[in-house]
Amino acid sequence: MARMHTRKKGKSSSKRPPHATIPEWVNQTPEEIESKIVELAKQGLTSAMIGNILRDTYSIPSTKLVIKQQITEVMKREGVYPEYPEDFRNLVRRAIALRRHLDGHPKDLHSKYGLQKMESKIRRLMRYYQKKGVIPKSFNYIPKSAATIVR
Repeated sequence: MARMHTRKKGKSSSKRPPHATIPEWVNQTPEEIESKIVELAKQGLTSAMIGNILRDTYSIPSTKLVIKQQITEVMKREGVYPEYPEDFRNLVRRAIALRRHLDGHPKDLHSKYGLQKMESKIRRLMRYYQKKGVIPKSFNYIPKSAATIVR
């Protein structure tokens, strides 16, 4: 299937090799890993950053193998998951930066078009999360007040 805003069919990428067992070099218990996830989340890190830190610093290649849950599930259970999902916040952050750029460069038509595409992605993602119950149904994306989402 073609992508929405390009004429390309997608991108090829490498896949993580399937692991059926926990690697022998992982010496942390699931409780230690969960407490580390909560500690890092309280510092304001996203789930992707937490996964990278656990992989690079603590040699945990996949938390799902060890604790049988995703990082976001642990964050939700412990009450440290942010109000808005990570992918939604990242898109809003990019749209804010692009709006800031357009304030200084109002004739940059390529960036205006990019902003329109990005905000349509934000609205589609917003509708999806409203259907899933992640974002309240009364929420409405307003570009001028979007900075409150990112914080």
